[in-house]
Amino acid sequence: MSARSAEQNIYYTLRLAVAMCFIGHGAFGVITKPIWCNFFAILGIGQDLAYQLMPPVGILDILMGIIILIYPIRAIFGWLVFWGLLTALLRPLSGESFAEFFERAGNYGAPFVLLLLTGLRINSTREWFAPARLGDSSNSAATMKQVTLCLRIIVFLLLAGHGWLNLIGKKGLIDQYTSLGFYNPGSVAQGVGIFELLAAFTVLIRPFGPFLLVLFAWKMVSEMFYLNYPVVEWIERGGSYGAILALWFAVRSQSTVSIFKWSNKRNRPLTYAG
Repeated sequence: MSARSAEQNIYYTLRLAVAMCFIGHGAFGVITKPIWCNFFAILGIGQDLAYQLMPPVGILDILMGIIILIYPIRAIFGWLVFWGLLTALLRPLSGESFAEFFERAGNYGAPFVLLLLTGLRINSTREWFAPARLGDSSNSAATMKQVTLCLRIIVFLLLAGHGWLNLIGKKGLIDQYTSLGFYNPGSVAQGVGIFELLAAFTVLIRPFGPFLLVLFAWKMVSEMFYLNYPVVEWIERGGSYGAILALWFAVRSQSTVSIFKWSNKRNRPLTYAG
């Protein structure tokens, strides 16, 4: 797979992933998820007003997700980076573990990679609102190096964050394991946490294709078991699945290029001086 083909696969994968993330997040606003009151409280907004604001905020998130799918522009990517960072940061600010911020790295990381792919150097306001297209193909190899590094960091953070939540025994995760019939859910959480932390460091140090596919399947399946609104929860975590799959495309592209270079070097005819 060429660098250009990998860019295209990553671009479309992350567009879908970001759309899922914000449509799912918006759905929680529309159905007025009670825990959101804690986040509004940080801004000095009382419970009654918070419940009134949740649906409009949720509808805005859903609209952003739909725009990403049908008419992507850089301004939307930039807004979603900011909004994803803010909403993730509200969790530790409301008293939850800082692991919650890391675990949501896909929410703000995926739109950042889209910005990287379509060009961070923007010379005019007009360019922010023009259709976001992939950058110059002549820079594909350099762009792919940057994208791969960003994706490695994003996947590291989301896996490490989720592993951390398991190790500290987050109630929601313990409830999941209990509902699945595990006799000792605390031990299961510890085992899952260790696995995810090891996986996170593997991705950061040396990611390889088959293992990334295992992690992709792992996240897709393990996020299905939320007790409340499982479908919406699964959709909202699209950024996590998308980031892992996008990294697989990036690693696969680099492996193909390495094999191609090795093959050319091996088959290069010998030349003699004289």
